[in-house]
Amino acid sequence: MRESIEDKVKEIIDTSFDVTDVYSVPDIDDTRLTFTNTGLRLESTILYIDMRGSTKILNKHNRTSVAKLHKAYFYIIVKIAKSLGGKVRSFNGDGMLVFFQGTTKDTLNNAVKSAMKMGYMLTQNETVKKKFEKYSSIDFGIGIDDGTILCTKVGLAGTNNRDLVWIGNAVNKSVKIGDNLKSPYHIGISGLVYNNLNDELKYHTKKDDWGNESKVHMWIKDYFTYNGQTEVYYYTSYFLIF
Repeated sequence: MRESIEDKVKEIIDTSFDVTDVYSVPDIDDTRLTFTNTGLRLESTILYIDMRGSTKILNKHNRTSVAKLHKAYFYIIVKIAKSLGGKVRSFNGDGMLVFFQGTTKDTLNNAVKSAMKMGYMLTQNETVKKKFEKYSSIDFGIGIDDGTILCTKVGLAGTNNRDLVWIGNAVNKSVKIGDNLKSPYHIGISGLVYNNLNDELKYHTKKDDWGNESKVHMWIKDYFTYNGQTEVYYYTSYFLIF
């Protein structure tokens, strides 16, 4: 076994990498991905969401109750993401990556709409909120960035020995932004995403007692450190009711 591992590592490291540009989000059964040095490159807006305090929830409730919370939580995320063109990938514990493939502003705005609809369902919708709070309220952080991603298959052949790895600064930044957030500020976006937002997702229209309308900016500017450099991001407590 040692020799076979050594040989495989040599093969992987010493062989050139074959990259193909694609225009859809790959899945685990994509035949263009093999266990050789092949990868698929795409432009995508990435939404990362992670549940907070899951260890406390686990210690507070029995395993079947925690399973029900997770099932309901993930169902909401997947349902909303798919409705706006998101492709759900990489369920990891309490976290998930969603890819909105493409380079248009509509794609990017759909990712932010998804996040704000998730925020509504998880924190404001009375029916869902009551059901969650029967056990524990759900806290979470969502980070969003856009960029070029490389997808490659890792592991061994077989149903349960393989997965996809998503490589790119946009993935890492979305995770970094999401990890900074918690209630009541659940959603954060990179400066690139913010600069491409439509006004409907930047401003909330508010009416005073006399019916006069004014626009309220929904995002707060802040900074985080990435790869030794200061990066701008924006976060909000606003959500979209639907």
